[in-house]
Amino acid sequence: MTSIWLIPLFPLLSAAVLLLSAGRMPRSLAAVMGAGSVGLAALCVAVTALGFPGGREAQEVTLWTWMAVDDFTPRIAFYVDGLTLVMMSVITGVGFLIHLYSIEFMWDDDSFCRYFAYMNLFVASMLLLVMADNLLLLYLGWEGVGLCSYLLIGFWYRDPANGRAARKAFVVTRVGDAAMALGLLLLFTELGTLDIQPMVAAAREQWPVGATLPVLATALLLGGAVGKSAQLPLHTWLPDAMAGPTPVSALIHAATMVTAGVYLIARTSGLFLLAPATLEAVAWIGLLTLLLAAFTALVQTDIKRILAYSTISQIGYMFLALGVSAFASGIFHLMTHAFFKALLFLAAGAVIHCLHHEHDIFRMGGLRTRLPVVFWSFVIGAAALAALPLTSGFYSKDAILLSAWEMPGIGPWLWAGGLLGALLTGIYSFRLVFIVFFGEAHTEPDRRPGWRIALPLVVLCVLSITGGWFALPLAGIFPARGHGEISHAVEYISIATPLLGLFIAWLLYLGRRIDPARFAESAAGSSLRDFWFHGWRIDALYDALLVRPFTALTHWWRNEPVDALYNGLVALSRWGHRGLAALQTGELRWYATATAFGLLLLLAVMLRNAP
Repeated sequence: MTSIWLIPLFPLLSAAVLLLSAGRMPRSLAAVMGAGSVGLAALCVAVTALGFPGGREAQEVTLWTWMAVDDFTPRIAFYVDGLTLVMMSVITGVGFLIHLYSIEFMWDDDSFCRYFAYMNLFVASMLLLVMADNLLLLYLGWEGVGLCSYLLIGFWYRDPANGRAARKAFVVTRVGDAAMALGLLLLFTELGTLDIQPMVAAAREQWPVGATLPVLATALLLGGAVGKSAQLPLHTWLPDAMAGPTPVSALIHAATMVTAGVYLIARTSGLFLLAPATLEAVAWIGLLTLLLAAFTALVQTDIKRILAYSTISQIGYMFLALGVSAFASGIFHLMTHAFFKALLFLAAGAVIHCLHHEHDIFRMGGLRTRLPVVFWSFVIGAAALAALPLTSGFYSKDAILLSAWEMPGIGPWLWAGGLLGALLTGIYSFRLVFIVFFGEAHTEPDRRPGWRIALPLVVLCVLSITGGWFALPLAGIFPARGHGEISHAVEYISIATPLLGLFIAWLLYLGRRIDPARFAESAAGSSLRDFWFHGWRIDALYDALLVRPFTALTHWWRNEPVDALYNGLVALSRWGHRGLAALQTGELRWYATATAFGLLLLLAVMLRNAP
């Protein structure tokens, strides 16, 4: 266990070497370093998991003291328990598959080395985030993944739209990060430490349940989680983040970084349990986000944006689980989601890669026989996303819905909302499958995916089916939940709803028993479709309320009044300079006269002051 520091070190060293090579490293060596370092990290995680004690006691490894300022002595130290192992396994395991996929996907790109440097820096930062034993070190990893997200969204920076998308992601997530920083300051001021375990223990001793301080502290942490995990109201950056390469979307914006907020709440669950109001807010945020994103995904035409809104929706389910104190179920869905959403993004990338970089699903079609591996990957990924029975998504999402049902008071409402989201997920998941892979072909593939693309897809297919069979080592980390009697009708409805969504999608897009165009072309249908297509116009709302007033203010303040004083001093100095410069005539008689006049003036002053 003392060698766990090697896990983030391998990708970090690889990133440093790749950056220092300035792109001059041979591609084959860069590929080995990029993917190999993450593979080594995954191997170290596997060895760590095998050596994890049977009693599941957490292990702490301290490397050195980061700084010592009075009583504030944060450490570079790692805390490994079952939750850490789950997160490390997802980051390095799924990360290695995506790195292997990237070798073929990015092979022809001029910035091959730079791509793997950024990806490995991200993996190192994400590992630091989940392994940190104190919130300050966690925040360092938190900001590291934010930086890497910015760099990778704007990776193809020659297109101005990509730069705008990267800046938008950076600025929007900064809002949440600022709230989180304030939360850390409040926690340190009140509890005297940022070490997670002692901090939670001190909070339980000092703060009563429902008091103002735990509610305020957790609300600020929730702000950070909402920003990083793309939940309402800070979710608008994620769909535009699809400007980056597709493997980036699979790793950062589906499987790992966007789940950092879920991990933060789960890791500090002891604090959130002291703030029931904040926990309820987490549940409602998750429910509203999953429904908003699901309706939006129904009408998108860009294959990656559909998956982006699907990611926002599925993270909403994780927030819903956290809000009803089903922390283990939320982490379970985090893991299964990493499998099937990475599969879907990589399959979408294979489609884009083979179809001349086409993104519009209505310009695809008929790919079932042309790209069979990709087709079956999409079918399995969509089935897991829709939570069809016996897939990994079924086990985790069903656990969340049943936990929501058991929530006193608001439980049935949360369950019904989650059920509606499951219905919509089934519809938009198989809408994507039926339009892209069935029907008439509109674009012919110009290549076939190689083994570096096919192998990660096959492995992720297996994980997307069997991932629900895993028993996560989370016993003792979260409070045990008591389960009451649940009606069989509730269970049957939860199971049947995704199947109903699949059937509706078949009626609409494959069986053609219902023509969606008739409703979409009506006045009401067209308006509703346009409203959903533009993300419920939340971007336009923010633009009207925040962006345009801010830019107008900065334009007006460009000549701000306080500048008048300083501009006056500058003008006075320039006037004095011009006056003095005019005295420099070069004539000796003028200089002698001026000297004599000055001497007489000096004598007059001295005589006037003489006694």
